[in-house]
Amino acid sequence: MGNGTSTNFWSPGNDGIRVSVVDAESGATVSTSVDFSNRTQNNVVYFGKVNKLQYLAGASLTPQSGASYKYITPAQAMPTIVNSKGQNNIDAIKRYFCSEYACRMVADATGVDYEQMIAGDYKLLIEPIAYFTHNGQYYCMTATEAGLYDQKAGGTLRKTMTSLTHKNLPLAMFLEFSDLGISAWGGSTNKTQNNSDIISTLGVGIVWFDEIPPEGDIEIPDVEYRVNTDVITAVTLRSDTDLTPDNPATATFHILGTTYRVNDVVIPAGDSQVIWVKWHTPSTPQTITITVSASGAYTAQDTFVAEIVDLNEHIPPDPTATDTNPSYTVPSLPSKPQKLTANWGVWSCYWKPVWVWCDHDKNGGHWVDEGYWEYEYTGYSASIHGTMALAPDDIVPTASRKDMKSGYSVKQDVTATLSTDAPISHITHPQTAFSVFPEFQYETYLRLLQRMSSGRSAKFTFRPNEFSTYSRTVHFTPLWFPDSTDYTVYTQVWDTWTPDGMLSINLNDYVSINGSLYDDWYTNRE
Repeated sequence: MGNGTSTNFWSPGNDGIRVSVVDAESGATVSTSVDFSNRTQNNVVYFGKVNKLQYLAGASLTPQSGASYKYITPAQAMPTIVNSKGQNNIDAIKRYFCSEYACRMVADATGVDYEQMIAGDYKLLIEPIAYFTHNGQYYCMTATEAGLYDQKAGGTLRKTMTSLTHKNLPLAMFLEFSDLGISAWGGSTNKTQNNSDIISTLGVGIVWFDEIPPEGDIEIPDVEYRVNTDVITAVTLRSDTDLTPDNPATATFHILGTTYRVNDVVIPAGDSQVIWVKWHTPSTPQTITITVSASGAYTAQDTFVAEIVDLNEHIPPDPTATDTNPSYTVPSLPSKPQKLTANWGVWSCYWKPVWVWCDHDKNGGHWVDEGYWEYEYTGYSASIHGTMALAPDDIVPTASRKDMKSGYSVKQDVTATLSTDAPISHITHPQTAFSVFPEFQYETYLRLLQRMSSGRSAKFTFRPNEFSTYSRTVHFTPLWFPDSTDYTVYTQVWDTWTPDGMLSINLNDYVSINGSLYDDWYTNRE
Protein backbone atom coordinates (compact mmCIF):
# COMPACT_ATOMS: atom_id res chain seq x y z
CA MET A 1 0.00 0.00 0.00
CA GLY A 2 2.71 2.42 -0.95
CA ASN A 3 4.25 3.37 2.39
CA GLY A 4 1.94 1.15 4.45
CA THR A 5 3.05 0.02 7.91
CA SER A 6 1.81 -2.25 10.69
CA THR A 7 -0.74 0.45 11.56
CA ASN A 8 -1.61 1.27 7.94
CA PHE A 9 -2.68 -1.75 5.93
CA TRP A 10 -5.39 -3.40 3.85
CA SER A 11 -6.18 -7.06 3.20
CA PRO A 12 -7.03 -7.86 -0.45
CA GLY A 13 -10.66 -8.92 -0.76
CA ASN A 14 -11.73 -6.77 2.19
CA ASP A 15 -14.09 -4.62 0.16
CA GLY A 16 -17.76 -3.92 -0.44
CA ILE A 17 -20.36 -1.81 -2.22
CA ARG A 18 -22.60 1.08 -1.16
CA VAL A 19 -25.88 1.09 -3.10
CA SER A 20 -28.33 3.98 -3.29
CA VAL A 21 -31.63 4.04 -5.17
CA VAL A 22 -31.91 7.47 -6.80
CA ASP A 23 -34.39 9.30 -8.99
CA ALA A 24 -33.50 8.67 -12.63
CA GLU A 25 -33.81 12.36 -13.57
CA SER A 26 -32.81 14.43 -10.57
CA GLY A 27 -30.48 12.00 -8.80
CA ALA A 28 -32.30 12.63 -5.53
CA THR A 29 -31.87 9.71 -3.13
CA VAL A 30 -35.19 7.90 -2.64
CA SER A 31 -34.05 5.43 0.04
CA THR A 32 -31.43 4.97 2.71
CA SER A 33 -28.14 3.82 1.21
CA VAL A 34 -27.12 0.25 2.08
CA ASP A 35 -23.64 -1.28 2.36
CA PHE A 36 -22.87 -4.85 1.24
CA SER A 37 -19.74 -6.80 2.10
CA ASN A 38 -18.72 -10.45 1.66
CA ARG A 39 -16.71 -10.33 4.90
CA THR A 40 -17.58 -9.86 8.57
CA GLN A 41 -17.03 -6.26 9.68
CA ASN A 42 -16.57 -5.34 13.35
CA ASN A 43 -15.57 -2.16 15.21
CA VAL A 44 -15.64 -0.02 12.08
CA VAL A 45 -15.31 3.76 12.00
CA TYR A 46 -17.55 5.02 9.19
CA PHE A 47 -19.10 8.28 8.02
CA GLY A 48 -22.74 7.39 7.75
CA LYS A 49 -24.44 5.99 4.66
CA VAL A 50 -23.82 9.07 2.50
CA ASN A 51 -23.46 8.65 -1.26
CA LYS A 52 -21.39 10.54 -3.82
CA LEU A 53 -24.26 12.69 -5.08
CA GLN A 54 -25.04 13.80 -1.54
CA TYR A 55 -21.40 14.72 -0.92
CA LEU A 56 -21.31 16.66 -4.19
CA ALA A 57 -24.45 18.48 -3.04
CA GLY A 58 -22.66 19.67 0.11
CA ALA A 59 -22.97 16.89 2.70
CA SER A 60 -20.08 16.96 5.15
CA LEU A 61 -17.78 14.08 6.11
CA THR A 62 -18.95 13.21 9.62
CA PRO A 63 -17.61 10.26 11.68
CA GLN A 64 -20.38 8.30 13.39
CA SER A 65 -19.31 8.37 17.02
CA GLY A 66 -20.38 5.25 18.91
CA ALA A 67 -22.77 4.15 16.14
CA SER A 68 -22.86 0.49 15.17
CA TYR A 69 -21.96 -0.10 11.55
CA LYS A 70 -24.69 -2.00 9.72
CA TYR A 71 -24.15 -3.91 6.50
CA ILE A 72 -25.52 -6.92 4.61
CA THR A 73 -23.65 -10.04 3.52
CA PRO A 74 -25.10 -11.24 0.18
CA ALA A 75 -26.22 -14.85 -0.01
CA GLN A 76 -24.41 -15.04 -3.36
CA ALA A 77 -21.01 -13.49 -2.88
CA MET A 78 -20.14 -10.37 -4.84
CA PRO A 79 -17.19 -10.43 -7.25
CA THR A 80 -13.95 -8.72 -6.33
CA ILE A 81 -14.71 -5.01 -6.03
CA VAL A 82 -11.27 -3.53 -5.34
CA ASN A 83 -8.50 -5.42 -7.11
CA SER A 84 -5.15 -5.50 -5.35
CA LYS A 85 -3.36 -5.73 -8.72
CA GLY A 86 -4.68 -2.37 -9.84
CA GLN A 87 -6.88 -3.93 -12.55
CA ASN A 88 -10.55 -3.12 -12.17
CA ASN A 89 -13.24 -5.81 -12.29
CA ILE A 90 -15.94 -3.68 -13.91
CA ASP A 91 -17.32 -6.37 -16.23
CA ALA A 92 -17.90 -8.82 -13.36
CA ILE A 93 -19.45 -6.06 -11.23
CA LYS A 94 -21.78 -5.16 -14.10
CA ARG A 95 -22.94 -8.76 -14.48
CA TYR A 96 -23.60 -9.04 -10.76
CA PHE A 97 -25.49 -5.79 -10.18
CA CYS A 98 -27.43 -5.98 -13.45
CA SER A 99 -28.77 -9.43 -12.51
CA GLU A 100 -32.26 -10.09 -11.21
CA TYR A 101 -30.78 -11.56 -8.02
CA ALA A 102 -28.83 -8.42 -7.14
CA CYS A 103 -31.68 -6.06 -8.07
CA ARG A 104 -34.12 -7.97 -5.84
CA MET A 105 -31.51 -7.99 -3.07
CA VAL A 106 -31.18 -4.20 -3.31
CA ALA A 107 -34.96 -3.71 -3.40
CA ASP A 108 -35.38 -5.84 -0.27
CA ALA A 109 -32.55 -4.07 1.55
CA THR A 110 -33.69 -0.54 0.71
CA GLY A 111 -37.43 -1.11 1.05
CA VAL A 112 -38.09 0.00 -2.53
CA ASP A 113 -40.70 -1.94 -4.50
CA TYR A 114 -38.86 -4.13 -7.02
CA GLU A 115 -41.30 -3.63 -9.89
CA GLN A 116 -41.28 0.12 -9.34
CA MET A 117 -37.49 0.15 -9.12
CA ILE A 118 -36.99 -1.51 -12.51
CA ALA A 119 -39.78 0.42 -14.26
CA GLY A 120 -37.36 3.16 -15.37
CA ASP A 121 -38.01 5.94 -12.86
CA TYR A 122 -35.08 4.95 -10.65
CA LYS A 123 -31.38 4.19 -11.04
CA LEU A 124 -28.88 2.46 -8.78
CA LEU A 125 -25.84 4.42 -7.66
CA ILE A 126 -23.12 1.95 -6.66
CA GLU A 127 -19.82 2.89 -5.02
CA PRO A 128 -16.85 0.68 -4.11
CA ILE A 129 -15.93 0.44 -0.42
CA ALA A 130 -12.61 -0.51 1.14
CA TYR A 131 -12.22 -1.66 4.76
CA PHE A 132 -8.71 -0.89 5.97
CA THR A 133 -6.62 0.13 8.97
CA HIS A 134 -5.19 3.66 9.03
CA ASN A 135 -3.11 4.91 11.95
CA GLY A 136 -4.25 1.87 13.92
CA GLN A 137 -7.98 2.56 13.38
CA TYR A 138 -10.24 0.34 11.24
CA TYR A 139 -12.19 2.38 8.66
CA CYS A 140 -14.91 1.91 6.06
CA MET A 141 -14.64 4.40 3.18
CA THR A 142 -15.97 4.86 -0.31
CA ALA A 143 -13.57 6.41 -2.79
CA THR A 144 -15.30 9.76 -2.36
CA GLU A 145 -14.94 9.58 1.42
CA ALA A 146 -11.27 8.66 1.07
CA GLY A 147 -10.70 11.77 -1.05
CA LEU A 148 -12.60 14.02 1.40
CA TYR A 149 -10.80 12.47 4.38
CA ASP A 150 -7.39 13.00 2.78
CA GLN A 151 -8.20 16.64 2.16
CA LYS A 152 -9.07 17.16 5.82
CA ALA A 153 -6.11 15.10 7.05
CA GLY A 154 -3.54 17.04 5.07
CA GLY A 155 -2.61 14.18 2.75
CA THR A 156 -1.81 11.54 5.39
CA LEU A 157 -4.07 8.95 3.76
CA ARG A 158 -2.46 9.39 0.36
CA LYS A 159 0.96 9.18 1.98
CA THR A 160 0.37 5.89 3.80
CA MET A 161 -2.26 4.10 1.67
CA THR A 162 -1.53 5.42 -1.81
CA SER A 163 -2.15 2.30 -3.87
CA LEU A 164 -5.46 1.56 -2.16
CA THR A 165 -7.20 4.86 -1.50
CA HIS A 166 -5.91 6.84 -4.47
CA LYS A 167 -5.62 4.19 -7.18
CA ASN A 168 -7.27 0.80 -6.70
CA LEU A 169 -10.36 2.06 -4.84
CA PRO A 170 -11.31 5.06 -7.03
CA LEU A 171 -10.49 3.22 -10.26
CA ALA A 172 -12.54 0.16 -9.24
CA MET A 173 -15.50 1.88 -10.94
CA PHE A 174 -16.04 4.91 -13.13
CA LEU A 175 -18.62 6.05 -15.67
CA GLU A 176 -18.37 5.32 -19.39
CA PHE A 177 -21.13 7.88 -20.03
CA SER A 178 -21.76 11.11 -18.14
CA ASP A 179 -24.88 10.84 -16.00
CA LEU A 180 -26.58 12.52 -13.03
CA GLY A 181 -24.05 15.35 -13.16
CA ILE A 182 -21.02 13.03 -12.89
CA SER A 183 -18.66 13.11 -15.85
CA ALA A 184 -17.43 10.05 -17.73
CA TRP A 185 -13.81 9.26 -16.91
CA GLY A 186 -11.29 9.56 -19.75
CA GLY A 187 -8.09 9.70 -17.75
CA SER A 188 -5.57 7.07 -16.70
CA THR A 189 -6.96 3.80 -15.33
CA ASN A 190 -3.74 2.54 -13.72
CA LYS A 191 -2.13 5.50 -11.99
CA THR A 192 -2.58 7.32 -8.70
CA GLN A 193 -5.33 9.96 -8.83
CA ASN A 194 -5.73 13.31 -7.07
CA ASN A 195 -8.39 14.08 -4.49
CA SER A 196 -10.29 16.46 -6.76
CA ASP A 197 -10.86 13.89 -9.52
CA ILE A 198 -11.69 11.18 -6.99
CA ILE A 199 -14.34 13.31 -5.30
CA SER A 200 -15.91 14.65 -8.49
CA THR A 201 -15.71 11.71 -10.88
CA LEU A 202 -14.19 8.40 -9.76
CA GLY A 203 -15.39 5.50 -7.63
CA VAL A 204 -18.96 5.27 -8.91
CA GLY A 205 -21.18 3.23 -11.21
CA ILE A 206 -24.79 3.72 -12.28
CA VAL A 207 -27.28 1.00 -13.21
CA TRP A 208 -30.02 2.03 -15.64
CA PHE A 209 -33.26 0.08 -16.03
CA ASP A 210 -33.94 0.18 -19.75
CA GLU A 211 -35.02 -3.47 -19.62
CA ILE A 212 -35.85 -6.13 -17.07
CA PRO A 213 -32.74 -7.60 -15.43
CA PRO A 214 -31.95 -11.08 -16.81
CA GLU A 215 -33.15 -14.07 -14.84
CA GLY A 216 -31.04 -17.02 -13.85
CA ASP A 217 -27.82 -17.57 -11.99
CA ILE A 218 -25.05 -15.01 -12.02
CA GLU A 219 -21.40 -15.81 -12.41
CA ILE A 220 -19.75 -15.39 -9.02
CA PRO A 221 -15.97 -15.30 -9.18
CA ASP A 222 -15.35 -15.61 -5.43
CA VAL A 223 -14.93 -19.05 -3.85
CA GLU A 224 -14.30 -20.59 -0.43
CA TYR A 225 -11.89 -23.46 0.12
CA ARG A 226 -10.87 -25.40 3.23
CA VAL A 227 -7.27 -25.56 4.50
CA ASN A 228 -5.03 -28.46 3.46
CA THR A 229 -7.44 -29.68 0.76
CA ASP A 230 -7.19 -30.76 -2.88
CA VAL A 231 -9.36 -28.37 -4.90
CA ILE A 232 -10.16 -27.57 -8.51
CA THR A 233 -10.27 -24.01 -9.81
CA ALA A 234 -12.11 -23.68 -13.12
CA VAL A 235 -13.00 -20.92 -15.56
CA THR A 236 -14.86 -20.91 -18.86
CA LEU A 237 -13.02 -19.91 -22.02
CA ARG A 238 -15.03 -18.59 -24.96
CA SER A 239 -14.10 -17.98 -28.57
CA ASP A 240 -15.79 -16.23 -31.49
CA THR A 241 -13.61 -18.11 -33.99
CA ASP A 242 -12.63 -21.74 -34.48
CA LEU A 243 -9.72 -22.71 -32.26
CA THR A 244 -7.92 -25.76 -33.66
CA PRO A 245 -4.61 -27.56 -33.01
CA ASP A 246 -3.10 -25.09 -35.49
CA ASN A 247 -4.18 -22.11 -33.40
CA PRO A 248 -5.21 -23.33 -29.91
CA ALA A 249 -5.90 -21.23 -26.85
CA THR A 250 -3.82 -21.34 -23.70
CA ALA A 251 -4.61 -20.21 -20.19
CA THR A 252 -2.38 -19.55 -17.21
CA PHE A 253 -3.52 -19.68 -13.57
CA HIS A 254 -1.48 -17.78 -10.98
CA ILE A 255 -2.08 -19.23 -7.52
CA LEU A 256 0.07 -18.61 -4.42
CA GLY A 257 3.17 -17.89 -6.44
CA THR A 258 2.79 -20.97 -8.65
CA THR A 259 1.92 -20.84 -12.34
CA TYR A 260 -0.35 -23.52 -13.81
CA ARG A 261 -0.61 -23.61 -17.59
CA VAL A 262 -3.39 -25.22 -19.64
CA ASN A 263 -2.33 -25.71 -23.26
CA ASP A 264 -3.88 -26.79 -26.55
CA VAL A 265 -7.45 -25.75 -25.85
CA VAL A 266 -9.67 -26.18 -28.93
CA ILE A 267 -13.15 -24.64 -29.18
CA PRO A 268 -15.58 -24.33 -32.10
CA ALA A 269 -16.58 -20.78 -33.01
CA GLY A 270 -19.23 -19.31 -30.72
CA ASP A 271 -18.82 -22.02 -28.11
CA SER A 272 -16.98 -22.43 -24.82
CA GLN A 273 -14.77 -24.80 -22.87
CA VAL A 274 -14.35 -25.22 -19.12
CA ILE A 275 -10.68 -25.42 -18.19
CA TRP A 276 -9.29 -26.11 -14.75
CA VAL A 277 -6.30 -26.83 -12.54
CA LYS A 278 -6.08 -29.06 -9.49
CA TRP A 279 -4.02 -27.77 -6.58
CA HIS A 280 -3.64 -28.12 -2.81
CA THR A 281 -4.59 -25.33 -0.41
CA PRO A 282 -2.21 -24.17 2.35
CA SER A 283 -2.53 -25.39 5.92
CA THR A 284 -3.34 -21.97 7.39
CA PRO A 285 -6.44 -19.78 6.87
CA GLN A 286 -5.87 -16.87 4.51
CA THR A 287 -7.32 -14.91 1.64
CA ILE A 288 -5.63 -15.21 -1.73
CA THR A 289 -6.13 -13.66 -5.13
CA ILE A 290 -6.24 -16.02 -8.11
CA THR A 291 -5.69 -14.58 -11.57
CA VAL A 292 -6.18 -16.21 -14.96
CA SER A 293 -4.70 -14.95 -18.22
CA ALA A 294 -5.87 -16.38 -21.54
CA SER A 295 -4.37 -16.28 -25.01
CA GLY A 296 -6.49 -16.97 -28.08
CA ALA A 297 -9.79 -16.88 -26.14
CA TYR A 298 -11.46 -14.82 -23.46
CA THR A 299 -13.03 -15.45 -20.07
CA ALA A 300 -15.52 -13.55 -17.95
CA GLN A 301 -13.60 -14.44 -14.79
CA ASP A 302 -9.95 -13.47 -14.77
CA THR A 303 -9.44 -12.36 -11.19
CA PHE A 304 -11.17 -13.49 -8.05
CA VAL A 305 -10.61 -13.96 -4.36
CA ALA A 306 -10.43 -17.33 -2.64
CA GLU A 307 -11.11 -17.48 1.07
CA ILE A 308 -9.30 -20.41 2.70
CA VAL A 309 -10.90 -21.28 6.04
CA ASP A 310 -10.31 -23.69 8.90
CA LEU A 311 -13.54 -25.36 10.02
CA ASN A 312 -11.83 -26.71 13.12
CA GLU A 313 -11.98 -23.26 14.74
CA HIS A 314 -15.62 -23.66 15.83
CA ILE A 315 -15.49 -26.54 18.33
CA PRO A 316 -18.48 -26.74 20.74
CA PRO A 317 -17.73 -25.76 24.36
CA ASP A 318 -17.40 -28.27 27.19
CA PRO A 319 -20.86 -29.38 28.44
CA THR A 320 -21.15 -29.33 32.23
CA ALA A 321 -23.40 -30.98 34.79
CA THR A 322 -24.88 -27.61 35.78
CA ASP A 323 -25.94 -26.52 32.28
CA THR A 324 -29.63 -25.64 31.97
CA ASN A 325 -31.82 -24.32 29.18
CA PRO A 326 -35.43 -24.14 30.42
CA SER A 327 -36.75 -22.13 27.44
CA TYR A 328 -35.24 -24.41 24.79
CA THR A 329 -37.31 -25.60 21.85
CA VAL A 330 -36.08 -28.15 19.36
CA PRO A 331 -35.16 -26.40 16.08
CA SER A 332 -36.12 -27.54 12.63
CA LEU A 333 -33.42 -29.22 10.58
CA PRO A 334 -31.45 -26.83 8.37
CA SER A 335 -32.15 -26.75 4.67
CA LYS A 336 -28.67 -26.08 3.33
CA PRO A 337 -27.96 -26.15 -0.40
CA GLN A 338 -26.29 -29.27 -1.75
CA LYS A 339 -24.94 -30.26 -5.14
CA LEU A 340 -25.43 -33.93 -5.86
CA THR A 341 -24.49 -34.04 -9.57
CA ALA A 342 -22.06 -32.32 -11.91
CA ASN A 343 -21.73 -32.28 -15.68
CA TRP A 344 -18.95 -30.96 -17.88
CA GLY A 345 -17.09 -31.87 -21.04
CA VAL A 346 -14.02 -31.40 -23.15
CA TRP A 347 -13.72 -30.45 -26.82
CA SER A 348 -11.28 -32.34 -29.01
CA CYS A 349 -10.46 -31.79 -32.64
CA TYR A 350 -9.36 -34.08 -35.45
CA TRP A 351 -8.63 -33.58 -39.12
CA LYS A 352 -11.22 -34.77 -41.63
CA PRO A 353 -9.33 -35.28 -44.92
CA VAL A 354 -10.96 -34.46 -48.24
CA TRP A 355 -8.62 -35.45 -51.08
CA VAL A 356 -9.05 -33.53 -54.32
CA TRP A 357 -7.16 -34.22 -57.55
CA CYS A 358 -5.40 -31.18 -58.91
CA ASP A 359 -4.88 -31.53 -62.69
CA HIS A 360 -1.84 -29.85 -64.24
CA ASP A 361 -2.91 -30.45 -67.86
CA LYS A 362 -0.02 -31.96 -69.87
CA ASN A 363 2.21 -32.23 -66.80
CA GLY A 364 -0.15 -34.51 -64.93
CA GLY A 365 -1.43 -33.60 -61.47
CA HIS A 366 -1.40 -34.43 -57.78
CA TRP A 367 -3.75 -34.99 -54.86
CA VAL A 368 -4.48 -32.08 -52.50
CA ASP A 369 -5.99 -32.51 -49.05
CA GLU A 370 -8.71 -29.85 -48.75
CA GLY A 371 -10.09 -31.27 -45.54
CA TYR A 372 -11.21 -29.52 -42.40
CA TRP A 373 -11.10 -29.80 -38.63
CA GLU A 374 -13.93 -31.77 -37.06
CA TYR A 375 -14.90 -31.16 -33.41
CA GLU A 376 -15.96 -33.80 -30.93
CA TYR A 377 -17.35 -33.18 -27.46
CA THR A 378 -16.77 -35.74 -24.72
CA GLY A 379 -19.14 -35.27 -21.81
CA TYR A 380 -18.46 -36.34 -18.23
CA SER A 381 -20.61 -36.53 -15.13
CA ALA A 382 -20.22 -37.13 -11.42
CA SER A 383 -22.62 -37.71 -8.55
CA ILE A 384 -22.34 -38.16 -4.82
CA HIS A 385 -24.46 -40.18 -2.42
CA GLY A 386 -23.99 -40.94 1.23
CA THR A 387 -25.21 -42.58 4.42
CA MET A 388 -25.07 -41.54 8.05
CA ALA A 389 -25.61 -43.62 11.19
CA LEU A 390 -25.90 -41.93 14.60
CA ALA A 391 -25.96 -44.14 17.69
CA PRO A 392 -25.21 -44.07 21.43
CA ASP A 393 -21.52 -44.55 22.16
CA ASP A 394 -20.50 -48.14 22.86
CA ILE A 395 -19.75 -47.43 26.53
CA VAL A 396 -23.13 -45.83 27.34
CA PRO A 397 -24.35 -48.32 30.00
CA THR A 398 -28.11 -47.96 29.63
CA ALA A 399 -28.53 -47.37 25.89
CA SER A 400 -30.74 -49.66 23.85
CA ARG A 401 -30.33 -49.44 20.08
CA LYS A 402 -31.23 -45.81 19.29
CA ASP A 403 -32.66 -45.01 22.76
CA MET A 404 -30.47 -43.32 25.37
CA LYS A 405 -30.47 -40.84 28.22
CA SER A 406 -29.25 -37.27 27.84
CA GLY A 407 -25.78 -36.33 29.03
CA TYR A 408 -24.21 -39.40 27.44
CA SER A 409 -22.29 -39.31 24.18
CA VAL A 410 -23.17 -40.29 20.62
CA LYS A 411 -21.00 -41.66 17.85
CA GLN A 412 -21.54 -41.51 14.13
CA ASP A 413 -20.37 -43.12 10.93
CA VAL A 414 -20.65 -41.28 7.62
CA THR A 415 -19.92 -42.68 4.18
CA ALA A 416 -19.78 -40.52 1.04
CA THR A 417 -19.33 -42.17 -2.34
CA LEU A 418 -18.38 -40.49 -5.61
CA SER A 419 -19.58 -42.02 -8.87
CA THR A 420 -18.02 -40.68 -12.06
CA ASP A 421 -16.83 -41.63 -15.53
CA ALA A 422 -14.10 -38.96 -15.51
CA PRO A 423 -10.36 -39.54 -15.11
CA ILE A 424 -8.73 -38.69 -11.78
CA SER A 425 -7.31 -35.45 -13.21
CA HIS A 426 -10.90 -34.16 -13.43
CA ILE A 427 -12.01 -34.79 -9.84
CA THR A 428 -11.10 -34.98 -6.17
CA HIS A 429 -12.46 -37.57 -3.78
CA PRO A 430 -14.69 -36.62 -0.78
CA GLN A 431 -12.46 -34.90 1.76
CA THR A 432 -14.39 -32.87 4.33
CA ALA A 433 -17.34 -33.61 6.62
CA PHE A 434 -18.66 -31.68 9.62
CA SER A 435 -21.65 -31.86 11.94
CA VAL A 436 -23.86 -29.29 13.65
CA PHE A 437 -26.12 -29.89 16.63
CA PRO A 438 -29.64 -29.05 17.84
CA GLU A 439 -28.58 -27.61 21.22
CA PHE A 440 -26.86 -24.80 19.27
CA GLN A 441 -29.78 -24.34 16.86
CA TYR A 442 -27.55 -25.96 14.19
CA GLU A 443 -25.44 -22.78 14.18
CA THR A 444 -22.27 -21.26 15.63
CA TYR A 445 -20.44 -24.48 16.56
CA LEU A 446 -19.51 -27.54 14.53
CA ARG A 447 -17.39 -30.63 14.77
CA LEU A 448 -15.03 -31.32 11.89
CA LEU A 449 -15.00 -35.06 11.31
CA GLN A 450 -11.92 -37.18 10.71
CA ARG A 451 -11.60 -39.14 7.49
CA MET A 452 -11.02 -42.79 8.32
CA SER A 453 -10.63 -43.99 4.73
CA SER A 454 -10.19 -42.09 1.49
CA GLY A 455 -10.81 -42.78 -2.18
CA ARG A 456 -14.06 -42.62 -4.07
CA SER A 457 -15.89 -44.03 -1.03
CA ALA A 458 -14.71 -42.06 2.00
CA LYS A 459 -15.65 -42.82 5.60
CA PHE A 460 -15.82 -40.22 8.38
CA THR A 461 -16.40 -40.23 12.12
CA PHE A 462 -16.07 -37.81 15.03
CA ARG A 463 -12.56 -36.83 16.07
CA PRO A 464 -11.42 -37.72 19.60
CA ASN A 465 -13.41 -35.46 21.91
CA GLU A 466 -11.15 -33.16 23.92
CA PHE A 467 -13.62 -33.29 26.82
CA SER A 468 -13.87 -37.08 26.92
CA THR A 469 -12.08 -38.82 29.80
CA TYR A 470 -11.26 -41.72 27.51
CA SER A 471 -10.66 -39.65 24.32
CA ARG A 472 -13.70 -41.24 22.70
CA THR A 473 -14.61 -40.20 19.16
CA VAL A 474 -17.97 -38.82 20.27
CA HIS A 475 -20.14 -35.79 20.90
CA PHE A 476 -21.87 -35.29 24.27
CA THR A 477 -25.58 -34.58 24.33
CA PRO A 478 -26.61 -31.87 26.82
CA LEU A 479 -28.07 -33.03 30.15
CA TRP A 480 -31.02 -30.67 29.78
CA PHE A 481 -32.15 -31.98 26.37
CA PRO A 482 -35.93 -32.64 26.51
CA ASP A 483 -37.27 -36.14 27.16
CA SER A 484 -39.25 -38.04 24.51
CA THR A 485 -37.44 -36.06 21.83
CA ASP A 486 -35.24 -37.04 18.91
CA TYR A 487 -31.71 -35.67 19.11
CA THR A 488 -30.82 -35.18 15.43
CA VAL A 489 -27.33 -34.40 14.15
CA TYR A 490 -26.95 -32.69 10.76
CA THR A 491 -23.83 -33.51 8.75
CA GLN A 492 -22.53 -32.01 5.52
CA VAL A 493 -19.92 -33.63 3.28
CA TRP A 494 -17.92 -31.18 1.18
CA ASP A 495 -14.85 -30.90 -1.02
CA THR A 496 -15.58 -33.37 -3.77
CA TRP A 497 -14.39 -31.08 -6.56
CA THR A 498 -15.12 -31.23 -10.29
CA PRO A 499 -14.72 -28.74 -13.15
CA ASP A 500 -18.45 -28.06 -12.62
CA GLY A 501 -17.92 -27.06 -9.01
CA MET A 502 -17.96 -28.79 -5.66
CA LEU A 503 -20.27 -31.72 -5.01
CA SER A 504 -21.79 -31.80 -1.54
CA ILE A 505 -24.40 -33.82 0.30
CA ASN A 506 -26.39 -33.20 3.48
CA LEU A 507 -27.21 -36.08 5.84
CA ASN A 508 -28.89 -36.49 9.21
CA ASP A 509 -29.74 -39.17 11.75
CA TYR A 510 -31.07 -39.29 15.30
CA VAL A 511 -31.14 -40.97 18.69
CA SER A 512 -34.17 -40.81 20.98
CA ILE A 513 -33.71 -39.13 24.37
CA ASN A 514 -35.60 -40.36 27.45
CA GLY A 515 -34.33 -39.47 30.90
CA SER A 516 -30.85 -38.23 31.82
CA LEU A 517 -27.67 -39.87 33.08
CA TYR A 518 -28.63 -38.69 36.61
CA ASP A 519 -31.27 -41.43 36.51
CA ASP A 520 -28.44 -43.99 36.41
CA TRP A 521 -26.68 -42.68 39.52
CA TYR A 522 -27.19 -44.35 42.84
CA THR A 523 -25.66 -44.36 46.31
CA ASN A 524 -24.61 -47.65 47.89
CA ARG A 525 -24.57 -47.47 51.68
CA GLU A 526 -23.43 -50.44 53.74
